[in-house]
Amino acid sequence: MTDFNKILDKAKELEEKMKESQEKIKKIEVAGESGGGCVKVILNGNGDIIKLELSNETWKEEKNIIIDLIIAAHAAAKSQLKLKTSEEITKAAGGFGIPGFKWPL
Repeated sequence: MTDFNKILDKAKELEEKMKESQEKIKKIEVAGESGGGCVKVILNGNGDIIKLELSNETWKEEKNIIIDLIIAAHAAAKSQLKLKTSEEITKAAGGFGIPGFKWPL
């Protein structure tokens, strides 16, 4: 019976660490750039765009080019967010050996 209690204790510990991790993830901010820094997208930990910056030179471009630059900057930011989120989850779940655990981003 003590093995089962140890498992329950570990599960409670993991749950607490995951809650802490989720709070830290909410506070993450990442940036993605495109066009050599002409466009910058900043995402929060939930993946929401919280800031979009376009240089003055960007406004001189055609509409389709601007759209492509924004999409590329967003993709770069999303990639950074996945990386930082994975790092945070790994820290929280470290030592618990959760095979195949993926953060839903």
